[in-house]
Amino acid sequence: MAGKFQILVDLNVVIDVVQERQPFYADSASVLDAVVRQEVKGLIAAHSVSTLFYVITRWRNRETAVAAITGLLDVFTVATVDDQVVRKALIWGWQDFEDALQMGAALNAQVDYIVTRNKRDFEVQPVPVLSPAGVLALLAQP
Repeated sequence: MAGKFQILVDLNVVIDVVQERQPFYADSASVLDAVVRQEVKGLIAAHSVSTLFYVITRWRNRETAVAAITGLLDVFTVATVDDQVVRKALIWGWQDFEDALQMGAALNAQVDYIVTRNKRDFEVQPVPVLSPAGVLALLAQP
């Protein structure tokens, strides 16, 4: 694909990699690797960072969580979840408020795509939503 695009990576994709969840790990890891290689600019919503810290701490321990978050912040930009984003997410009235926050953060950051395994959860799509495989297909285009 011509030109580098920006993606906001949903928490489920990051957790797929952290916990090596099958059968999702390979595609999710390839997306994160594309961010590391700077083939695509990666963002993660601010509220996802705290949730990820909690998940890793419960799954492993605090030290592992600190290391994982530090590594993530070395390659990802944090997309703001501020008053405006929260209010917009509330107004949308989505079934899943966390997904509405993801969309609000993506819209606010002006990314090109949200990357998630749960495309069906995004009721309104002011920002296009792709699966990890969809992002990989875009990156494979000349």
